[in-house]
Amino acid sequence: MQRVHVVGGGLAGCEAAWQLASRGVDVVLYEMRPERQTPAHTTGLLGELVCSNSLKSEELSNASGLLKAEMRLMGSLVMQAAEAARVPGGSALAVDRTVFASFLTARIEQHPRVEVVRQEITELDPSDGQVTVVATGPLTSAQLAQSLKRLTGEEYLYFYDAAAPIVAAESLDMAKLFWGSRWGKGGDDYLNAPMTEAQYETFWRALVAAERYPLKDFEREVFFEACMPIEELAKRGRDTLAFGPLKPVGLMPPGWTDRPYAVVQLRIDNRERTLFNLVGFQTNLRWGEQDRVFRLIPGLENAEFVRYGVMHRNVYINSPSVLRDTGQMRSYPHILIAGQLSGVEGYLESAASGILTGINAWRLVNGQEPLSFPRETMLGALMSYISDQSKETLQPMHAAFGLLPPVAVRGGRRQRRQAQAERAIAALRGFLRDQGLLQQTCD
Repeated sequence: MQRVHVVGGGLAGCEAAWQLASRGVDVVLYEMRPERQTPAHTTGLLGELVCSNSLKSEELSNASGLLKAEMRLMGSLVMQAAEAARVPGGSALAVDRTVFASFLTARIEQHPRVEVVRQEITELDPSDGQVTVVATGPLTSAQLAQSLKRLTGEEYLYFYDAAAPIVAAESLDMAKLFWGSRWGKGGDDYLNAPMTEAQYETFWRALVAAERYPLKDFEREVFFEACMPIEELAKRGRDTLAFGPLKPVGLMPPGWTDRPYAVVQLRIDNRERTLFNLVGFQTNLRWGEQDRVFRLIPGLENAEFVRYGVMHRNVYINSPSVLRDTGQMRSYPHILIAGQLSGVEGYLESAASGILTGINAWRLVNGQEPLSFPRETMLGALMSYISDQSKETLQPMHAAFGLLPPVAVRGGRRQRRQAQAERAIAALRGFLRDQGLLQQTCD
């Protein structure tokens, strides 16, 4: 049986290596740190957390809590590390960063089937047939990024994350919104939130005064004219937005006699039409400020933000054009991509994608077809979303109930989510049992 190469020792790479080694496959795990550091890391520990020390909620009614439950069913090493490093965090799973990364490092380095090589990989050679998991994260080195450019096509590799907020359809006040496209071109493809001049004035003033995240030096390069944060545009003048992304021309709300002063457009973000993104609203506002300011838009007063807008340095592929939902590259199926490089967003999402690619790399070296996880599961829904070929471009996505197929149950949002979570866990348990995976993982 051939060895599998795993490139990158973050959460996704550690999970992939662990899944493989636990199933009897020899693994070479390449990590360039500490020989070569990134602008964000400070140690050579595997799985170093560079942002928050929170792995978010543990509650099943929370998408992150459901994903944790799925990961535990699959023998997640990251979940083991989190339990070993847990610190008080209320309903959230918070960890001591050093204890967490030290646990991961020790378990990986001490596994007899894992060889950790502290070396930067700068080139991927698809002609060698080597089963490889690439999990180098959002700060992938420039040399490897160039290799990925050649493999994916330059237009399919992004060097920044300029993402607008995404909201849940069920949280919108449809009585204040209307369907349509500017001048009727393209049919009724957008939800539109019309604003009077007074509403626009209130929104604009709140936007220009809102607090933003401070930028790190290596993130400043992402701001250029084609993806300017909406708050930066707003600062150029009161009516810059009304003549730009919020221009009202060609959009007349039913029942209005005068043209709106401005219109915010919401674009359909998934096939089920349960998610919408705010067109042109890439932003560097703090998340609490996005809650406050963007809910001033008519119809969004009670909006649930499935993901917030972000604006930072990030390398990721345009997965709909490049990846299958198995984590494999469409053009080179022996190469799998995991973690934030694949277009998922967040610690847990990265780790979960590493579990999936580790399982599928194991199947590849055993001459078996890789697996697509059930759409009813959070992991399966996330992989389906990032690989959906009907999407031209991808905004990195984290776990969200809006990704799951709806359920018909009585009650409110909490009851629906509880039902979705129970269905997801049952579907995953049955899937793992049918595929012989529940018994496969061991330390």
